[in-house]
Amino acid sequence: MALKKGPSDLLGNSAWNAIAFAVAVLPNLAILPFVIFRLGLPAFGVAGLVTACVAPALMFSSALGLSTARELAQRLAPSDRDEARRFFATALLLAIAVGGLIAALLGFAAAPLARLGFHLDGPAAADLELAFALASAGWLSQCVFAVFLALFTARQDYRRIAAISIAGTLVAALATLLLIPLSPRASTFLGCQALGFVTNLVMAVYWSRRTIGEWLAPPALDRAALHALVRLGGWQLAAQSGALFAGQADRYLLGALLQPQFVGFYSVAQRLEEAVYIGVLKIGEILFPFFSTLQKEADDRKVDLLLRSSWILNVLAASALGGVIPVAGALLYRWTGAEVAAAAELVLVVLSISGILGSSANVFAFYLLSQGRSSSNALISLLTGVFTLATSAVALPYFGWQAAGWSSCVGMVAQMLTTVFLLRRTFNLPGIWSRVAHFVLLPLGVGIAVALALRGWLGYAAFDQAPSWWYVVSLYAVSAAAIFVAAVAASQLGPYRAVCWRDLRAIVVRFLPLKAV
Repeated sequence: MALKKGPSDLLGNSAWNAIAFAVAVLPNLAILPFVIFRLGLPAFGVAGLVTACVAPALMFSSALGLSTARELAQRLAPSDRDEARRFFATALLLAIAVGGLIAALLGFAAAPLARLGFHLDGPAAADLELAFALASAGWLSQCVFAVFLALFTARQDYRRIAAISIAGTLVAALATLLLIPLSPRASTFLGCQALGFVTNLVMAVYWSRRTIGEWLAPPALDRAALHALVRLGGWQLAAQSGALFAGQADRYLLGALLQPQFVGFYSVAQRLEEAVYIGVLKIGEILFPFFSTLQKEADDRKVDLLLRSSWILNVLAASALGGVIPVAGALLYRWTGAEVAAAAELVLVVLSISGILGSSANVFAFYLLSQGRSSSNALISLLTGVFTLATSAVALPYFGWQAAGWSSCVGMVAQMLTTVFLLRRTFNLPGIWSRVAHFVLLPLGVGIAVALALRGWLGYAAFDQAPSWWYVVSLYAVSAAAIFVAAVAASQLGPYRAVCWRDLRAIVVRFLPLKAV
């Protein structure tokens, strides 16, 4: 069962990931105004704070899932089946035992601490205990699901991964539409999300038993497998800690310093930016198991694949996130109303710039993880988190909630500098600096510059009433297309223009004839 994926297979996997993410995220974005209207911004802000408090648990589940996927990806041959089963059994035991302990701790102890730390009182926080209990149950489902998902990730079976993701999102969206009108509380919203996670788990268990049942095993402890998972997962846990600080620092400080509705404003802008950012990340996620198969390749081959993949994903990230910058005000106005648009427009612009800067490290992070170098990933994430948290702690008390987001930009600049430094140390090859500048930094810099220029030209157009969706979508499409053309044109000015053009043509030829994915 050793899997060898060619370029066409990788593009197909990226397409499945992109389709799954698009189908999964669109219902969430579509129903968000409905949720805000039914709950109100204070209750929506409380739900955001509960999610942020549960987020540290994701460090464990994410690290466990990634380390399990890497170990299983290297044991796909029939002769490795018994060893793979031991890894699966150990990972499943960790998910149930350690995950259950974490979920119980969050469910019982987090609510009193949140009331104290975020000064939560009043009707919006009346159901805080139930909200934490449901959010913790949802996370525990995610934790166990991560182990089963590793079976499909290791086999690069992104068709089933896409189907599972879509099903869970649709269940959560339908439950939200049906239940929130009946009980408009933060706990209802979090319970609907938990129902989607439970659906993911049930589908993953069902499909794994039907298709690869011989690779499954009941929970059991194997010391060798535990040592391997902890060795990789421990550093990955540190990496997730940095990512947590970078992603949640502003939300924590807003909750501690201001009223929950300001967390609601920030959550709206962050959710939209994250949707676009994670969409691009999902397209590149298939590189993790692919890089795991390159252990014996020469450095020249590895760095060639790494930088070419970075260029493609960075052009996409600059186009997709940069397109949000000129249309930020109109998009928020049309999507959530004038109040949120007036408050959150600048935050959305700043977060979009931060997302573009953060894209510099994505492909390299997949490579480091696939090679078992989680300590380097931890260094990148921890430095990012430290700079983000320190900037937030200084800026928010003095400049108010609208300073949120600038700390993320500072953190991502630190991440970019650290990534470039580690790239140079990892691949001691001639001409590496010029290649990094061309493939990694150039498309991101061009994207930010063109997006800000378009915002200055188009983004401040006044409107007396809510702009139509046609206006918003057209402006976004024109902006993203302009950034894409500018980034591709810039790539033709350097010494690696032939490589960039060849890869771009390969992608166009793969998808333009609408072949079966």
